[in-house]
Amino acid sequence: MEEEIIISGRMIPHVDPHLELWHWPISLYLFLGGLSAGILFFAALLTVLGKENVFTGAIKKAPIIVPFALGIGLIALMYDLTHLAYVWNLYATIRFESPMSWGAWILMLVTPLSALWVIGYFREYFPKWKWDKGMTKTLGLAVDWINKYRKVIAWILIPSTILLGMYTGILLSAFNARPLWNTSILGPLFLISGLSTGAAVIIWFSKSHEERKLFSQIDLGLIVFELFFIAHMIISFYSGPEVQNQAVELLVGGPFAIAFFGFVVTLGLAVPAILEILELRGFKIPVLIPVLLVLMGGLVFRFVMIDAGQLTRYLY
Repeated sequence: MEEEIIISGRMIPHVDPHLELWHWPISLYLFLGGLSAGILFFAALLTVLGKENVFTGAIKKAPIIVPFALGIGLIALMYDLTHLAYVWNLYATIRFESPMSWGAWILMLVTPLSALWVIGYFREYFPKWKWDKGMTKTLGLAVDWINKYRKVIAWILIPSTILLGMYTGILLSAFNARPLWNTSILGPLFLISGLSTGAAVIIWFSKSHEERKLFSQIDLGLIVFELFFIAHMIISFYSGPEVQNQAVELLVGGPFAIAFFGFVVTLGLAVPAILEILELRGFKIPVLIPVLLVLMGGLVFRFVMIDAGQLTRYLY
């Protein structure tokens, strides 16, 4: 028998089978984008429903962090980009078949609207300012204009924040070459996760018992949906071809199992759900504990999906 040695360039490190180009800045960017989308969605929805003076934590307080969160997320994204000087090309055209393209345009829409939303409440944030003199008088006119059209802004934000929340997952699912990302469930899953983290932050900012109870119920429902989507994703991978079986094994029994089931499913979803149930039943639970656990779970989830997804591949 004659022995043959086959030499192939398809096993070049960091080219094939692993192309690890996305690191922690992308995970942070996706987390902050989903968090911002969740906060603004609830703020806009409650404004449309005329609850401005009832749920002040959701409408007036929690959105303060959104412009900063989006700013940090964009800085992280730019830090990760190789050719920063060509970022403007994303806004030179619109390609509807590219999630990266319409995601960039949604960010361009949501980011300034989030700043306008916060500016519109400057009179309440800074009641001691003299709003009838100098520059503050001009700023006051801008504040009044924003408040005049606040419901218009809210109507724009409702669909755009939903798209922003889904975009963070669809961006990954568009990479068909990565089996762990190649599932349509990522869009809804990332949206639900973003809404959950947004609801958790609103609970943190809420001062009234009624508002905290409402968003605890909302977050609990979102956690249940998120666990359902995660279970559905795992089952669908095991029902798929061998390459997807191998991909999901990274989460179930591979190097990411502890991070996924320990920090995401257990500490980030199951434990906060139990704590929120206990709180709704009258037990005194420090509000910071479930909030931080939900935020931690959402952040680790994105790190796991980004890092594990880049290790999966198709070999022909």
